[in-house]
Amino acid sequence: MKKFLFVDLDDTLFQTPGKCASEADLRPAASLTDGSPCSFTTSRQRAFFELMNRDMTLIPATARNRDAMNRVALPFSSYAIIDFGGVVLEPDGAVDAAWLATMRVDMAGALDGLHEAMEVIDSYSKRAGLQGRARLIEDFSTPFYIVLKDPEKKAERLEQVDREAVTPWLETAGRDFFIHRNGNNLAVLPRTLNKARAVEHLRRRLADEHGEIMTLGMGDSRSDARFMAACDYAIIPRGSQLAALMVAAS
Repeated sequence: MKKFLFVDLDDTLFQTPGKCASEADLRPAASLTDGSPCSFTTSRQRAFFELMNRDMTLIPATARNRDAMNRVALPFSSYAIIDFGGVVLEPDGAVDAAWLATMRVDMAGALDGLHEAMEVIDSYSKRAGLQGRARLIEDFSTPFYIVLKDPEKKAERLEQVDREAVTPWLETAGRDFFIHRNGNNLAVLPRTLNKARAVEHLRRRLADEHGEIMTLGMGDSRSDARFMAACDYAIIPRGSQLAALMVAAS
């Protein structure tokens, strides 16, 4: 039976230096556009990758776009889910045209709401004297979601924008959208954009190709839970947002 691991990347298989400062044996895993390393693996993460890669196929399921995915140094060799599930890449790097066509229709319907969310965030940030501004993230000529980062990486500022601007909008005009918060990222996404939909699409393709398959899902953040739940088994990294939620609920 073929086995597949759908796995998130950032803060799951690697992370920025500040999140692994106590580790001694770090190796570059992803780079910035200028080629300088920005994310690193620990020895345990490398051991985990090698263990999984021996007996199953690893498929990234990431928020990264194609350019950022191309700057990941890990040796993936199969499909990839990028843009929070908005795009599926074939093993040769070509785009899954049928899936992209579906998502383009969905994202066209969400575009007005994304622009409205940007206005809500930017208007509030300006009134509150905050420097961060919302950006519309596009890939393959398709708008997918918006993201806000604090220039000084102060999480309390993103929490303020979330609490006082974004959440009230979601509870009224923005019911078709949801928030992804992790680290210095506050993203607003259409509910039609999520990794779980892409995982289900790819699961069907893989089952058509290989017959009965087994799937595992692995991720660190609350928004990863949906695609992990679409798999047969789930793996959660220690110290992650999801792990903290499980401890709090126990």
